[in-house]
Amino acid sequence: MKSVALHNLGCKVNAYEMDVMQQRLRERGYKIVPFDEFADIYIVNTCTVTNIADRKSRQMLHRAKKQNPAAVVVAVGCYVQMEEGQARADDAVDLVVGNNRKKDLVDILENYLEGRESGDAVIDINHTDEYEEMTLTETAEHTRVYLKIQDGCNQFCSYCIIPYARGRVRSRREEDILREAEGIAAAGYREIVLTGIHISSYGLDRGEPELLGLLEKLHAVEGIERIRLGSLEPRIVTEEFAARISAMPKICPHFHLSLQSGCDSVLGRMNRRYTSGEYFRTTEILRAYYRNPALTTDVIVGFPGETEEEFCETREFVRRVDFYEMHIFKYSRRKGTPAAAMAGQLTEAEKSRRSAILAKEERRMSRAYRTSLMGSRSEVLFEEKKEIAGKPYWVGHTPQYVMAAKEADPTTGLRNQIVAGTLDGFLQEDILLLK
Repeated sequence: MKSVALHNLGCKVNAYEMDVMQQRLRERGYKIVPFDEFADIYIVNTCTVTNIADRKSRQMLHRAKKQNPAAVVVAVGCYVQMEEGQARADDAVDLVVGNNRKKDLVDILENYLEGRESGDAVIDINHTDEYEEMTLTETAEHTRVYLKIQDGCNQFCSYCIIPYARGRVRSRREEDILREAEGIAAAGYREIVLTGIHISSYGLDRGEPELLGLLEKLHAVEGIERIRLGSLEPRIVTEEFAARISAMPKICPHFHLSLQSGCDSVLGRMNRRYTSGEYFRTTEILRAYYRNPALTTDVIVGFPGETEEEFCETREFVRRVDFYEMHIFKYSRRKGTPAAAMAGQLTEAEKSRRSAILAKEERRMSRAYRTSLMGSRSEVLFEEKKEIAGKPYWVGHTPQYVMAAKEADPTTGLRNQIVAGTLDGFLQEDILLLK
């Protein structure tokens, strides 16, 4: 029995695809071992979103070859898709597999091991309309599981390489999604997280948006008790959208609306296709249909040409929206994107300064949002038992994705159980106490 070690880099879509690849390897009789152990085969699911991601991908491939020079090292995914020639020329890499071929990983690997060709393991991703069908039946998570519904992106933001690495929007067949959701429920998982490269575009390649209809059918799947949405395009949130999802109690009131900048001139240079005013209107709509929803976002600081005044506009805008959480990224120059060639590239020191300012705002807003939940009734899906301040607690998340804990009773296990109670103070900075 050959041993295989896997390492994943990058996004939730990569994580889902890595889980499927691992599942298929196990089904074919391979022994899965930790990545830092000696293995016959190493598989790195790579990322290419930034130049740094490319470098980390190469580092992990070289680390694998160093651990066992005789091992077969396989580079998979986005870095391979964008830098196929470089990956093939790397002495640490024995086999490359691009996007839309991950489903065939085991066959490609076994053909290689037996000295046979596998055909083209890296396709032209920008000229395919095939959705790569993969079905996950097991995962390391005990309570929630990612459910991939689409791939690709048509947005072409000026800083982003992903449309070139993942191709155009390709939507998964509804019947395949529902079949996987039913399997997830039968396996005992209580929560699904819809994921994809741009889930708001689900169905657009077939002529019209279909996300709402899909959500209504997923809502009817017995056994699934929570449906959490991945990152949403702000423009998808209309009155109709909010009215229909608010009528589905399984949809978690936790909405990640990608912002990137609160300044209209920067949004224009980013090719984001909405204004700060339009974005703010989406937050007002959600707050009209949900009581105290958790709104989270991504913000890029130090985009090329961003002046101090433009940065201050973003700071004031995020204060106005009053997010629960922000993921703050310092702009990272990515070769091959329009933004990489733009004038006015900022220094790392200036990007770090601005990032620190927004991080301080984020901590304040996050604390305020958690405080606003005090005394309210909530339901927590418990995930794991851990020791906090010397005492055992069960820890999980509310529908808003706020972490909460309940003191453990030695006679009762709460893993994968949803327990109702009152949120009653801070156990730690980022953990509320359920009583």
